[in-house]
Amino acid sequence: MRTVHLPNRRQEVEKIGGEIYQAQVIRNFFDCITGTDRNLTRIYMCVMSLAKLRMESPEKMAALFDQLKKSKIQKELSVDILDYMCDAANQLELTQVQTAFGVKDIREVAQDFTGISMDSL
Repeated sequence: MRTVHLPNRRQEVEKIGGEIYQAQVIRNFFDCITGTDRNLTRIYMCVMSLAKLRMESPEKMAALFDQLKKSKIQKELSVDILDYMCDAANQLELTQVQTAFGVKDIREVAQDFTGISMDSL
């Protein structure tokens, strides 16, 4: 007899919540690097917060920190940092990213329009 362990509802909610936080941190990172105020401290906080949310190994955290120090010395953002953030963004579920960026599901919007047109008759 095989037993299958299904994740409980709390674990699913925590995973979804964690992904939403990750998406928000990624959004803040890209807002920071594309905006006029490219503050390295804010970039550092975004990268390290994301690494902690993703529960990265201490070796990975050290490598990211080293790349951030090199970025400060060279006065340009390391490609490895950009690659890490893009990979993290790519691994998130689309619905969580849409939630973090404030994008509504098209089905929800379509229901609103259907309700408006039906109510106006």
